Amino acid sequence: MAEDKTEIKSSFPFRVIAITAVLTLLIAGSGAYLLGYLGFNQVQNINQSKEKGSEQGRKIAYWRAPMNPTEIYDKPGKSAMGMDLVPVYEDELAESRSSVSKNKTDRKIAYWRAPMNPTEIYDKPGKSAMGMDLIPVYEDELVGGVEIKVDPVIQQNMGIRTDVVEKALLSHTIRTYGHITYDETRTAEVSPKISGWIEGIHIDFTGEFVRKGEPLFELYSPELFAAQEEYLITFRNLDRMSGEANKNLLESARQRLRFFDIAESEILEIERSGKIRKNITIRSPFGGVVISKNAVEGSYIREGITVYRVADLSKVWVEVHIFEYELPWVSEGQAAVMTLPYLPGRKFYGKVSYVYPYLQRKTRDVVVRLEVQNPDLALKPDMYADIELKHTAGEGIIIPSEAVIRSGERNIVFVVRGEGKFAPRDVTLGLSLDDQKIQVLSGLAPGETIVTSGQFLLDSESNLKEAVNKMMEAKRAKLKEVEPEDKEVIEDIEKEEDFFKDLDEQEKEPEEDFFKDLEKKS
Repeated sequence: MAEDKTEIKSSFPFRVIAITAVLTLLIAGSGAYLLGYLGFNQVQNINQSKEKGSEQGRKIAYWRAPMNPTEIYDKPGKSAMGMDLVPVYEDELAESRSSVSKNKTDRKIAYWRAPMNPTEIYDKPGKSAMGMDLIPVYEDELVGGVEIKVDPVIQQNMGIRTDVVEKALLSHTIRTYGHITYDETRTAEVSPKISGWIEGIHIDFTGEFVRKGEPLFELYSPELFAAQEEYLITFRNLDRMSGEANKNLLESARQRLRFFDIAESEILEIERSGKIRKNITIRSPFGGVVISKNAVEGSYIREGITVYRVADLSKVWVEVHIFEYELPWVSEGQAAVMTLPYLPGRKFYGKVSYVYPYLQRKTRDVVVRLEVQNPDLALKPDMYADIELKHTAGEGIIIPSEAVIRSGERNIVFVVRGEGKFAPRDVTLGLSLDDQKIQVLSGLAPGETIVTSGQFLLDSESNLKEAVNKMMEAKRAKLKEVEPEDKEVIEDIEKEEDFFKDLDEQEKEPEEDFFKDLEKKS
C-alpha cells in the first residue's frame, strides 16, 4: 500500500503538468484563431476550386455575386448581400466575345456596297451604278454590341417577333390640313385715278357677281369734267379743219381720258352726243365676286382709294401646312387630293404650284400652295380641307419602324444570326415611309431577318454582357499585376493551417495517454 501511494504521488505532478500544457495550447490556439487567423474556409474554398478546376481543366476568369452579375471580384468570398461568390470560367465567356478576333477567312459578308456611295447596297457582288467593283461589308464591322444567345422557350416568353429586310418602293403619304384662299393672280381692285364724288352706285353689296365691263358707280369730278370739255372742243375743231395738228391734239385729249380709266364706250358717247357728261360711269375691269366694297353714295373719294375689290373664284388656292422633315417629299407639280368635311365622299384634285421658301414664325411649319379648279364654286375661301400628298422616291431598303432602337446618338437593330443568336447592329436611317416603315441607308442588306418585338430586352442583355466583359478584362489585367503577391499570401495561409493541424495532433496524444493511465490504475 505504501508503494502504491508513493507511485501515485510521483505521477501526480507529471499529470498536472500535462493537463496544464494541453489547456495552455488550446487557449493559445483559440486566441490565435479569434485574433485574425480566419482564413481556413477561404483556403479550403481556394483549394477546392483549384482542385475542381484542375480536374475539369477549366480556368476561373473572375468571381461574381449570384444575384448581381456586375458585382465582380478577383477572389472568392461573400457578396454585398452576404452570399457566397460563384466562379465564372473562361470557357463560359468565349461564346459572348466579339467575332472581330476571328480570321478574315471566317468572316461573314453582310452585303455589298458601291465604293463611292455607301447607301448603294447589293446582296450579291458585281458592278455599281458607276461601273466600279462592289466591295464587301462584313458582319463584324457592323456589330453594335455583344452578340447574345437566347433559348427558344425564353424567346417565346419574351414575345420576340421577326421580319425580313426587303427592297421596295419608297412611298410616303403626307396627311395634313389646309385652308382655301383667293387666287391672287385672279383678283383686281377698282381705284380711281382722280378725286370726286360718288353720285350713284350700281353694285351695292359685297358678294355680288359682276362681269367684266359692268358698271360699278357714277363719279363726278371737276378735273374729269374739264378733260371732257377739252376733248369735245378738239373733236369739233377737227370737223371744221382737218389738219395733222388737229388730229394730234384730238389723240392727246383722248389719251388723257383713257389715263383716267374712262371706258372707250364712254368716249364714243361723248363724240356721238356732242355734250359733256357731269357724271362718268366707272366699270369693272375684271369679272368675279365683289369681296370688298367701300363705295357709299354721296361720299367723296380721293385718288388711289380702293373702292371695290373683285376676285375670280373659278380657280382657288389652297395653302397647305407641312412640317420641316416632310419637305423632301414635296415638289412643284406634285398631285394632291383634297376632301372637305361638309362634302363627304367628294374629292378635289389639284397640284402643287409653289413651295414657300420660309417657315411660319408662330407655327414653325412650311406653307405649300395648291391650285384647284372650282367651276361650281363649291370651294369657298377660308374653308378648311384635308389634304393628301403622295410621293414615290424610287427603290430602297425598308424595315418596320418599330424594329429600330433609338438611343439619341445611335440607331440599333437586332439581326437574327441563327441557333438562337442575336447581334446588335448600327444602322443609318433615311426617310419615314407609309405603313410604319422606314428607309435604311446603310447597315442592313435585303433578305436579312431582324427583330421587331422584344428587342429592348435583347438590348439590355447585350449591354449587360458588354459591361461584364469590359469589367472582366479590367479585373483580369489587375489580377496579372498582383498575382505573385496573392500566391505568397495563399502559401502563408496554408502554412498556418499546417501549424494548427500539428497542434491538434499534439493535443490529442497527451489526452489519450492520460486517460489510458487512469484506466490501468483503476
